[in-house]
Amino acid sequence: MANGSPTELFNGLGSEIPSQPPHSTPIPSGSGAVDSRTPPNTVQAACLACRAKHLKCDGKNPCSRCQSSESECVYVASRRGYKGPRRNAAPNPNKRHASDSPTSGSDSCPMLLGATVSTAAAPSLATFNPTLGVPDTPTTPFQLPGVNGTNSLQLYRNPYLNGTNGALVEANQRPQTVPERCIDSFYYYFYPGHPSVLPKEHLLKISKERDIDHLLAAMRWVGSLYIDAGPARATFFEEAMRLAYAPDVIKDGYLVQAMVILLIGLDGNCQQEKAREILSDVERIAIEICLYTRAFATLHGNGIPRLEESWRRTWWDLFVVDGMVAGVHRHTNFLLFDIVADSIPRPMYLEDFDDQIFSGEEREFSSFAYRVASMRNLGRMMRLPNNGFPNEENVTRIETLLSNWRMHLPESKRHSLNKDCQLDEMMFQAHMINHACSIMLHQPLSQLDSSPAREVTACAPHREVRSGDNFNIHTKHIITAACEISKMVTYNVPITGHTHFFTCVLTLSSIVHLSKWALEYFIHDEDDLRQQIRLNIGALNKLSGVWKAASTASGQVRGVAQEIYRAKRAQQNNPSFWVGFTQEEIISSMAADEGIMSEINTMLTSGP
Repeated sequence: MANGSPTELFNGLGSEIPSQPPHSTPIPSGSGAVDSRTPPNTVQAACLACRAKHLKCDGKNPCSRCQSSESECVYVASRRGYKGPRRNAAPNPNKRHASDSPTSGSDSCPMLLGATVSTAAAPSLATFNPTLGVPDTPTTPFQLPGVNGTNSLQLYRNPYLNGTNGALVEANQRPQTVPERCIDSFYYYFYPGHPSVLPKEHLLKISKERDIDHLLAAMRWVGSLYIDAGPARATFFEEAMRLAYAPDVIKDGYLVQAMVILLIGLDGNCQQEKAREILSDVERIAIEICLYTRAFATLHGNGIPRLEESWRRTWWDLFVVDGMVAGVHRHTNFLLFDIVADSIPRPMYLEDFDDQIFSGEEREFSSFAYRVASMRNLGRMMRLPNNGFPNEENVTRIETLLSNWRMHLPESKRHSLNKDCQLDEMMFQAHMINHACSIMLHQPLSQLDSSPAREVTACAPHREVRSGDNFNIHTKHIITAACEISKMVTYNVPITGHTHFFTCVLTLSSIVHLSKWALEYFIHDEDDLRQQIRLNIGALNKLSGVWKAASTASGQVRGVAQEIYRAKRAQQNNPSFWVGFTQEEIISSMAADEGIMSEINTMLTSGP
């Protein structure tokens, strides 16, 4: 298995960026086109009366306007050097007439007074215009001087074609249709978090050879969640569900991909029960077609390495989604964890990953593999006895797995940014899962009372944890993990580009922060704690521009924060509360409380 990000692994097998989007109308070249329009009739000069009134003159003597108004019709030679049309001259196809719109390039110069700047091209299938999406949009990793929305060239990030980060797109391309925009939106926003389908160029090619309309419809629907697609959004969803559950639908890898996309979209929009139904169906289909076996990718890959890799990723993405749904919602039991599947992204197997420490071979695996390994640890935790309230011995065993995963990461994988400081979404999710697992593992045995956050149930039902007299090691673990999750928000990348399951992990982190903030005694790092709560709420607010679940969670977290704030204010009104504190500490604490609540209210009422 080669090094690098999933995009590099998946697209580095010989992909080429198309010079022209598929299914688009070719743009005729200037040399080959013939302008069939005849030159417009030209008046040599207008009479003085028409010229003074800025009216069109027919050039007759007298002209029709002067004749009707009985005015004197006088002509003066034009100072513009007009010599009249050339006789017997063939029309020049490259000549732009006065009635034509200006073209880009040397014919239109913004430095000339009155010149018109050509508008930017509509994004092609090789690019995506972020301005069409939600307000928090991915930006380009680099920006050329003078490039903006009105130039004839525009720079867009392109994270899913041949591992490139951007492409220059010339103007004068046809406008995209809504379905095309939604497909581009899918690849731009959703695909980096769940990169199992083929890259766009290759998927569209296959769509001409076989029926994958259910997959394309699911991609269009999820892509439409990020942009203003109007009534087409509902149409795409209805089409995707109808095709995915058609009686004659072929049960294959493409159907699995379509159903996984649908269930993720439904889960993020608070349709969790329907999402679980689809999850149950797609698990059954995946097991039935033996998607988890080594032979499936070879048998159905048609000798195409990229397609074989797509099938391997399809299984493992379903595996990860199954684990995330089970972990954050606590309604399912992570069925696929018990399925024996050991083939991880090319060309290694799980035994190679597990035995790397003892084999003596220094090998760095792909980010996709570390994500799978992180999810396997969560599965082991969910298989502990005592219904989620394990004893100390079992907790120690799972914590050893979590710590080993972190400690043995290669240097390039210890953060969610790659060597070029670009986000590695697979490692982002891998770390996210590790921190979430730490909270779920240690929270039952911690001494941090969770009852103040009992109303935060957007992702999972309340889990009662009683308070103790002192902070034990388990409390320290969950506080550390909650802080690490909040720190993940600070990456200088668009929050909406993450998997929607980050919503529930942020909510899990917020519950820990709120529980700590609700403590009756003075917290020395209270200012940092309030800022972390604010950070989480801000991230949830941004995510709510796409995912309804994030909107619900942000409202619940804000409500709990307001309740805790009011309770603290009531405590502060009691003089005995401030015994032992200096006047400076009292003023600082009260001012910080007022400031953070004012900012939270402003941030949430302003909308995403």
